[in-house]
Amino acid sequence: MLRQSLSILKQLSSAPKSQDATELLHEDLVLVEQRIEPAKKASQVLHKKLLACMQSQPGLEADKRIVKKLPLMLLSVSMAESLKDFDSDSSFRRVLEMCCFMEKIVATMLADFEMKLEKEVLEPLNKLSEEDLPDILRNKKLFAKLTMDWNSLSTSCRFPRFLFVCLRLCLCRSQASTGPQAKQEGLREEVEEAWKKLESIKDQYSADLYHFATKEEDYANYFIRLLELQAEYHKNSHEFLDKNINELKENHGEKVSTLSSSTQKVYGEALRSHLRMSNREIAAPIQECIQMLQRTGMREEGLFRLTAAASVVKRLKTCLDQGTVDHSEFSMDPHAVAGALKSYLRELPEPLMTFELYSDWFKAAGLKDLPEKLEQFKLILKRLPVENYNNLRYLVQFLALLSQQQTLNKMSPSNIAIVLGPNLLWPRAEGESSMFDMASASSVQVVTIIEPLILKCKKKDSKTQQNTHNYTRNLHKMTSNDQEMTTTPKSTK
Repeated sequence: MLRQSLSILKQLSSAPKSQDATELLHEDLVLVEQRIEPAKKASQVLHKKLLACMQSQPGLEADKRIVKKLPLMLLSVSMAESLKDFDSDSSFRRVLEMCCFMEKIVATMLADFEMKLEKEVLEPLNKLSEEDLPDILRNKKLFAKLTMDWNSLSTSCRFPRFLFVCLRLCLCRSQASTGPQAKQEGLREEVEEAWKKLESIKDQYSADLYHFATKEEDYANYFIRLLELQAEYHKNSHEFLDKNINELKENHGEKVSTLSSSTQKVYGEALRSHLRMSNREIAAPIQECIQMLQRTGMREEGLFRLTAAASVVKRLKTCLDQGTVDHSEFSMDPHAVAGALKSYLRELPEPLMTFELYSDWFKAAGLKDLPEKLEQFKLILKRLPVENYNNLRYLVQFLALLSQQQTLNKMSPSNIAIVLGPNLLWPRAEGESSMFDMASASSVQVVTIIEPLILKCKKKDSKTQQNTHNYTRNLHKMTSNDQEMTTTPKSTK
């Protein structure tokens, strides 16, 4: 019995010295532990500040954010209500209408941005600050408490007076009572139980710290994502605003210049009227655009087929209307130049190949024999008004030269005829039926009219090897064996 008592006392007295909770952690985790509190504080503060930056209430769907909360949408609504008091020709009204539309779109972009921000930044930050980190801190607090409990018990076991009393009791009452032994056993079990609890919470707390260490980079990425979302929103809104502001300025300036300028209108004006007023033989849009395309557009892939920026085409049309075209400004955008040329042909009150000859053109195109078809085309050309004849000749000769570069620009005579044919010939019709007939005119039939004209002119160009700037001698050479067209186009009084 004495030997057993001494063994218990020896076990108790050999318990580890009192330790701080941090000393029980692996050295790799000590630094990680120091980051928990600052991380929780930063997450809470920044989550609160980000919420304050949002212009809509978190948790709402996109449509409710836009309609009910965003100041930009309220501004757009106010603009829409204000413009009702202006007449339709008011510049104030036109600008307000565009601004109303733009503010609404920007409000929509802002709502989308805030929804992404809430989902990808705010919600993860809130979970980090209110759930993940508090769980770690609760385990830290429990770990510290159990460490203190265990230190208290182990200290009591090492107290000399206690050991002395226990030993004395063991010697004097070893055969009379088992009470002291039972107390010692109970104390030993209590110490062991405290140590087990401490080890368990230590393992859990260490696992939490390791998890935080592995996820810390992901947590930091929340703020990188914040910047990415901001950059995306500002970029998209800037591009939208920049594009539409430029267009708004151009439209507004075009309207003002139209009201204040006495320059004769070109687009939408009858060909003969324009030529008489400007004292020209070739219409300004046709001549100016072809000269610019000669400089930079002959090898441009998809010319007349690919569309250009509407704002650039509008500006070029305005300059042509005013007679102030800067070739150096527009030559670098051949697709815009081609678009302005197509627009002029399409906006003529009467097609260049005339309403009167519409049926004759298609009747001749239906002929199977090519020489006979060309002979009929020659006869129809003779019946064109001289103004139409000269401008068509000028245009087709250019198209023939353009098709010579088809290996680079991919615009064969057939492709050119497909994209330009509907702008050269359409029936006299009104309303929806006109749109239908114009679509019909862009079918295979119109290709069989325009393509042979280009091919014949191209053949003459190849034979005579003329200079590419000479547009006055080839289209009328429509007969075989290089014979000159001896007929004269119909003059107009």
